[in-house]
Amino acid sequence: MSANNDGPVDPLGSHPRSSNLLSAEVKEIVTFNDVDDPDLWLRPDLPHAPIEFVDHDPAWAENYSQLSKQILTRLGDKALGIAHVGSTSVPGLAAKPIIDVALVVADPRVEPDFRPLLNQIGFELVIRQPAWYQHRMFKNLDAHSGILVAPMCNLHVFGPRCPEVARMRLFRDWLTGSSDDRNRYQAVKLRSVAEANSAGETVMEYNARKQCVIREIYHSIFRAEGWI
Repeated sequence: MSANNDGPVDPLGSHPRSSNLLSAEVKEIVTFNDVDDPDLWLRPDLPHAPIEFVDHDPAWAENYSQLSKQILTRLGDKALGIAHVGSTSVPGLAAKPIIDVALVVADPRVEPDFRPLLNQIGFELVIRQPAWYQHRMFKNLDAHSGILVAPMCNLHVFGPRCPEVARMRLFRDWLTGSSDDRNRYQAVKLRSVAEANSAGETVMEYNARKQCVIREIYHSIFRAEGWI
């Protein structure tokens, strides 16, 4: 992998229909947008349960394939790019049994362009974060009970050339190729799950517990690329 520090980088390949819309400028990839979003919205009736953590399941790749086909079929040309990200995308890595999908649309703020279509296939909006790359997150929920249905999925919606999408894909492929960092990340995940469940915390609090190690791994990636 190689890139200069000025132009856009698409380091890990794209879905055929996405061109380089899953890429981003190097200077934006290496700069994290850490903000407290005053307009953060969370769906009020999401069930709270202990965080589940399981060994890697090879079926997760097929789960993603089925989910992505369903999403792309429903959205048509409104879907500009799609990728399997998160721990379930890394072979051999233990994870929460929830498929993380990054979806790129023209403008996440224009929810009528994609939200009703996603609703039609069972995806409901659960998070809106205007200050964090206009992130929207959907989960596949039963329309009547609001209970998660299988295969469980976190569908993250971003705009074109979003640095967070590029980072997620970098992280995925780095862990796939680095057993040391994969094992290191798995260890902090196991510890964070145990601590979060013991404290009755949410997934967001669990994520915060492992943030320091995540950032250290990202800096290893950036150094390897010659970006920092």
